[in-house]
Amino acid sequence: MPKAVVCRAFGPPENLRLESFAAAPLGPGQIRVAIRAAGINFPDILMAAGEYQLKPPFPFTPGVEAAGDVIEVKDANGVAIGDRVIVKMRHGAYSDQAVVTPSQLTPLPSTFDYAEGATFLAGHGTAYHALIDRGQLQPGEVLLVHGAGGGVGLAAVEIGKMLGATVIAAASSEAKLAAARARGADHLLRYDREPFRDAVKRITGGRGADVVFDPVGGEVFENSMRCINWGARLLIIGFTGGIGLARTNLLLIKGASVLGVRAGEAVRKNPALGAVRLKALLEWAEAGKIRPNVSHRLPLEDYAPAMRLLIDRKAIGRVALMMG
Repeated sequence: MPKAVVCRAFGPPENLRLESFAAAPLGPGQIRVAIRAAGINFPDILMAAGEYQLKPPFPFTPGVEAAGDVIEVKDANGVAIGDRVIVKMRHGAYSDQAVVTPSQLTPLPSTFDYAEGATFLAGHGTAYHALIDRGQLQPGEVLLVHGAGGGVGLAAVEIGKMLGATVIAAASSEAKLAAARARGADHLLRYDREPFRDAVKRITGGRGADVVFDPVGGEVFENSMRCINWGARLLIIGFTGGIGLARTNLLLIKGASVLGVRAGEAVRKNPALGAVRLKALLEWAEAGKIRPNVSHRLPLEDYAPAMRLLIDRKAIGRVALMMG
């Protein structure tokens, strides 16, 4: 019988359980996918803890992205048994199987393995939406990427450099900065070596950053307002370091904008955005220009240690659960 990680009450990853389930028959227009890998994302952890904006009814299975093989199709056009696919979900990816519709499937890039496919669209999709749709990053501008050793941070470094920006990567360790350098970062800042706001001013000759990519929040966001250029755009990706407080006088003085980034919700509000984004990401992936950095691949039964890698900031890039 297939297995899935199940949340029956809000709490830490250790409260989740791996349970067997009976595979339900397909309805018209549905597809069954044998999941080979699932990506671990911070929203999974927050959802299981009851701290995310989406709270599915109990019981539910965490996980918003996976990759695998189509093994059954019922009256669904454009999908065939044997197709290698990326699966997009609001939850449910930590499982051996998933029942989905064609709109949830994307062809797996030929350059990717299953773990890379399962860790691609959430991170790179968020970075794309932030830098292009929201931040409108231009060639020659200075992009400051916080949390640059994480999955979404490395994606931002990669895409920002490809767009022609000068990329300043900030992270907490040499290993994470080395990964950012490999993805094209021009300048590297380690948080414990020098106040990053001083370093950004030094690197930019006092001008400051034009775009700030911030998945950290807290004091990182508050200090970012002190090292921005005129007309800067501060992109709020998340708050792994706490909720940041905006000093509106600093924003006013620099004519700056603070922009919330919700890549998935933006597509639900405007599907046309998603089609353009997906086309670009897949083309870049096939051309070898972008690729997730998967630092850890763990078996499905190690879901709690896998989630802890993100909580404890030990992942460099992405973490994948492997099935079978």
